[in-house]
Amino acid sequence: MLPGIKLFDLTGRGAIITGGSKGLGEAMAAGLASAGANVMLVSRSESEAVAAAAGIAREYGRKAVGHAADITDPLQVDAMVKRAVEEMGGVDILINSAGINIRGPIDELSYEDFKKVQEINVNGTWLCCRAVLPLMIAKGCGRIINLASTLGVVGLANRTPYTASKGAVVNMTRGLALEVADKGVTVNAICPGPFLTAMNVPIADTEEGKNFIVGATALKRWGELKEIQGIAMYLASDAGSYTTGSMMVVDGGWTAR
Repeated sequence: MLPGIKLFDLTGRGAIITGGSKGLGEAMAAGLASAGANVMLVSRSESEAVAAAAGIAREYGRKAVGHAADITDPLQVDAMVKRAVEEMGGVDILINSAGINIRGPIDELSYEDFKKVQEINVNGTWLCCRAVLPLMIAKGCGRIINLASTLGVVGLANRTPYTASKGAVVNMTRGLALEVADKGVTVNAICPGPFLTAMNVPIADTEEGKNFIVGATALKRWGELKEIQGIAMYLASDAGSYTTGSMMVVDGGWTAR
């Protein structure tokens, strides 16, 4: 008999989720915990990370740790991974969900705005990948899941810092997938479309949000946080063992047109 649903079992595996205290990151952390994983939720805010972790531990009965770190600081990233090993016995899964978006026409944005988005979305993702890979390669198995965006594969006006950063994450994912394909490590990206996270609340009731974002999806609605969990669980588990270098679009049909 084929293993079926058992392919999604994550019992005993350790996962780091950056940006894990809220939004898509917290939802994916909960999804992994529901499948048996122990999780470390990472945020710049220790109180938010600890509170979110406590909620997941209560709900799913798995070990959940809140940890504060600035993912743009290599020393803090290394300390994050060290603590994950101490708390969970290893790092089998990394979800790079931390990210920011600064919107506006290019002539109204500062160079500092642009650099800040790249520093977190690109540099932070790269540093976290680099930090966990030695552990995964030594074990001969690992799952890296980067959060890109539909705006990493298509464009949208007034988003040059964000589209640049997510385009970089897309090709970083492809390049790293090829680099570690013979090491037992898969590297994929999830490209979410319009989910109503805190990042998107400011535009939810604007003409742009209603007509050109949600109105442009085939399903004519915002994504619900639970709808990101399935793809994260697939990529993190044995079910996704033959998937690497892929951009998994979850966008309600926004890019189907």
